[in-house]
Amino acid sequence: MLFAYAPANGHLVRLDDPEGLAEALWIDLYRPMPEQIELVAALGVNVPTLADMEEIEISNRLYREDDLEVMTVVVPGQSVSKTPSAGPVTFMLSPSRLVTVRHHAPRPFETFPERANRAALGCTTPERVFLGLVEEIVGRLADLLEGIGRSVDDISASVFPSETSAGPDELQAALHRVGHESELLSRIRLGLLTVERMLSYFGQTIDGRADAHALKQLVKGEMRDIQALAVHADFLAQRIAMASDATLGMINLQQNNTVRTLSVVAALFLPPTLIASAYGMNFHNMPELDKPWGYPGALALMLASAVATWLYFRWRRWL
Repeated sequence: MLFAYAPANGHLVRLDDPEGLAEALWIDLYRPMPEQIELVAALGVNVPTLADMEEIEISNRLYREDDLEVMTVVVPGQSVSKTPSAGPVTFMLSPSRLVTVRHHAPRPFETFPERANRAALGCTTPERVFLGLVEEIVGRLADLLEGIGRSVDDISASVFPSETSAGPDELQAALHRVGHESELLSRIRLGLLTVERMLSYFGQTIDGRADAHALKQLVKGEMRDIQALAVHADFLAQRIAMASDATLGMINLQQNNTVRTLSVVAALFLPPTLIASAYGMNFHNMPELDKPWGYPGALALMLASAVATWLYFRWRRWL
């Protein structure tokens, strides 16, 4: 799909006519078709393939091609099947327009067109649209980090309830949530890292651009935001690790309690089993065999041994 936007009264207005791409200030390509790639190529912009975007070499992520700055980052979003994922997004910045290419759906690309006028520098030039979009991405990453923090609070409350201990189902659900939040946090940290590298590269190319001073100030501000979010992400990583350890510890305690109960039950039957084994031996000279009280006596002795064992365990506080 191809989405084209042009500035109008301080806002970004979507262009419905593909023939008017020359007037577009921002062209957003989402899983572009060959005919859409050709339309953008006619403007002098070579759209990279997904394989090119996924290349991890720094020379393929951040480079200059004539007057076109090509920058690729990895940000969280949703795949075609609406499952959480992280994928590359390429920003191609020229003096006349910004072209973005993506094969998944990060939410900032859906929300930014409606809020472009709220960006710090507005949306009147390609550079300002680019930094406004980056600002929207950083804000989205901050929202995701806050969501992870709330989720970790809920996990801790479920693992350590105030009244009763958590059951196996609750602990298993908590462990699943811990894994989910840990995976999301890893995608956010990767996004912060790649966006920071992109801004550092862009900051070296600002000199000579219009509004260079204002652009530099905004880049510095966004870099500070990213660094603060990175510290917050490290803090959340420690909380997630603690929640994971606590959940596994509670599971181990429950398993230990179960094993201890089974061991105690088995131990209660050991003395009666010993007595029954002794009287189950087939020897001729066993006086109790001929006594009328032999059988009930053996039963009473087995019961007394089991009760004595139970009382001993209670005295040692093993039960």
